[in-house]
Amino acid sequence: MADPLLTVLGAAGTVTGSCALVESAEGGRVLVDVGLYQGRKELRLRNWEPFAFDPASIDAVVLTHAHVDHCGLLPKLVREGFDGPVHATPNTVRLAGIVLPDSGHLHEEEAAFANRKGYSKHRPALPLYTEADAERSLRHLRAVEFDEREAVAPGIEVTFRHAGHILGAASPSIRLPATGHRIVFSGDLGRDDHPLLVRPDPLDDGSEGPVDIVVCESTYGDRETPRDAVSDVLARIVTDAARRGGVVLVPAFAVDRTEMVLHHLDELVRTGRIPSVPVFVDSPMASAALEVYRAAALDGDPELRPETHGTRLFAALDVTETRTVDASKELNARRGPMIIVSASGMATGGRVLHHLANRMGDSRNTIVLVGFQAPGTRGARLAAGETTVKLLGAEREVAADVVAIPLSSHADRTELTAWLTSGPTPGRVLLTHGESAAADSLADHLAGSIDADVAVPALGDRFALTL
Repeated sequence: MADPLLTVLGAAGTVTGSCALVESAEGGRVLVDVGLYQGRKELRLRNWEPFAFDPASIDAVVLTHAHVDHCGLLPKLVREGFDGPVHATPNTVRLAGIVLPDSGHLHEEEAAFANRKGYSKHRPALPLYTEADAERSLRHLRAVEFDEREAVAPGIEVTFRHAGHILGAASPSIRLPATGHRIVFSGDLGRDDHPLLVRPDPLDDGSEGPVDIVVCESTYGDRETPRDAVSDVLARIVTDAARRGGVVLVPAFAVDRTEMVLHHLDELVRTGRIPSVPVFVDSPMASAALEVYRAAALDGDPELRPETHGTRLFAALDVTETRTVDASKELNARRGPMIIVSASGMATGGRVLHHLANRMGDSRNTIVLVGFQAPGTRGARLAAGETTVKLLGAEREVAADVVAIPLSSHADRTELTAWLTSGPTPGRVLLTHGESAAADSLADHLAGSIDADVAVPALGDRFALTL
């Protein structure tokens, strides 16, 4: 009987493309996440490469949450031969049903736009996958409640714990019952003070025995995230923009980051710290995700903080959701003051590209970056203060103010360390889902904080769990 194996197949030295393969002694093969690469071109090109395994050989997929860098290659996996179940929490199933078709639609739109404008090297430009591919992949989703142990493949069981990153986000505990081995994946861990979601569960209570390996994200492993600057900075930005008739443009991830932005704006309006200016949510995916969050609050979903239960979220705001292309285009002719929240959060695609092209050349406007900007993305170039940014096939001037505020739903160094030390000490900690500098910095920090072997794995590294 072969030793169980863990193979790192994504998010090694970068914050996107999460994917790992767990193989049991009984021959079970389970992927934990199958994420899309974003950012630098050399990373994005990996999305087009063949998988490092035969998709038909995989028994099941376990999803940590519904962000595309964790689930965005599922349509490709299914199209290329995977035919097993995809296990996820109920809210991840709901949100993946929104995120994946939208992703396929965007891939089709971007290919069509490149063909019309002629700026792609490929003739014709093709989508990575289509909306129809994404819809087919949704048939494989299976909902598993938090804290319920589920057998997912020969010799492999999973239990989901709250990760507090977005609605539905989980930290899966993978158990190999025949050998007693366990691997815990952090997924993306949320902040302890997320304004809407309950805090992450501890790493482990030890009831199922020792943990052999923890695979932990390290997005903000090299920094502490300020906790008190968001409201003050956002109040100043909106007030200044309103005074000069400008537009505040917020590139935001459609799931959870949009809700966090709206939460802070709602608080500022309710307390009279900013004027009530029109707010436009211009992303069909964000609008659909908003419905999930609003329903969860009204229903008292235990993933949400108790103070949100039974309430109508963002009730103080004058919010318009522009669901159609025509309604989105009409915003281009509208003058400020107003706030536009649009995906994607790193300005890698989506409707926000057209808003940036239309607004960033005007000094009256402000672009607010509210999340991690992966190296090589337009968001990273804007954050770095570049005066021109390539957008929709042309270099364009950046005259608008660009402000980055610490509105992250990722745990920082202190919170990651606290989570890793919140249960029995694992035998080994593998740091993934972080740029190399962040992962290496966290590894150095943990060397003095935890009595475990800490490593930053490379793509393709394999770790045997000796019987």
